[in-house]
Amino acid sequence: MARPADPDKRRELARRAAIVLEREGLEISVARLADALEVKRPTLLYHFPTYAEILEVALEDLLTEQAAFVLAKISEHTHPLSQLHAQLRAVHAFHAGREKRVVFLSQGIAATAGARLPEILERGGRVFEPYRRVMADRIRAGIAEGTVAPCDADALVALVRALIDGLMIQRVSSGLDLAPLHEMIWSSVLLPLVRQGDIS
Repeated sequence: MARPADPDKRRELARRAAIVLEREGLEISVARLADALEVKRPTLLYHFPTYAEILEVALEDLLTEQAAFVLAKISEHTHPLSQLHAQLRAVHAFHAGREKRVVFLSQGIAATAGARLPEILERGGRVFEPYRRVMADRIRAGIAEGTVAPCDADALVALVRALIDGLMIQRVSSGLDLAPLHEMIWSSVLLPLVRQGDIS
């Protein structure tokens, strides 16, 4: 019976393999990919029978790192609307200079996963759903406490999520400076909803 793959070694191999695939393209042979990674072809196939699995693990690893970074930035704030704004800025800060990586991984998965794509997308959505629920619950609590003006908390969280994704694509495609947009979102969308309390 084959021994189970070491999770840390597998994640590191996926991270390195994704960099090669992004540089060389998904058409690179397994033999050439293994050579670039300085591992034997059977070792690579043992850990990753398909390129889709490499990309899935690399994306999961990147999003796990992103979540830790973003949660740390959110925890620096106390008002729920300041936390929501911190989330927007933190995701963009985390990916600054490497947006193409997350775009490549997402597109690569779409190109290689085949029939498994809906399952992968659903699993990815489930990863962040608890965080979205917590943020919406914090806003609802703020409404109940009188620190946030009455609003649709779920819609507000969904709007910020759409801005996170959309602005990241804009930065990839046009080099857009996001700082003025972050400020406009704060001053025109979130700040007007602040009723009272420390907004730091």
